[in-house]
Amino acid sequence: MKRVTGIGGIFFKAKDPAALAAWYRDHLGLDVGGWNGAVFPWGGEGSAPGVTIWSPFAADTAYMAPGTASFMVNFRVADLDALLPVLRAEGCDVVDRTEASAQGKFGWVIDPEGNKIELWEPAPGQ
Repeated sequence: MKRVTGIGGIFFKAKDPAALAAWYRDHLGLDVGGWNGAVFPWGGEGSAPGVTIWSPFAADTAYMAPGTASFMVNFRVADLDALLPVLRAEGCDVVDRTEASAQGKFGWVIDPEGNKIELWEPAPGQ
């Protein structure tokens, strides 16, 4: 019997959930509902094939810095190079570096509560 089939959701505490949900809606384009959450259907119309990654990191990792949380959310994006300047123009705290690897391109933004958010443009076929 297969016990886990994927990530069912990401839930975290916020000082002001409504304001933080609005920031994610306004700057990252999440379709935030009246319950301050968003749904990402896999395999629906217009949905690209892909995977969701789950991975614990070592407690002393610097990968989530300068974020202050013990977690990091990774969002898939269509065009990282186009999105980052838009976020900067909107006054978002965008980390001043990007990375490219066989998995694709990565960039980061810090949300208003200090959480580092990873933005991932998957490589073709990912």
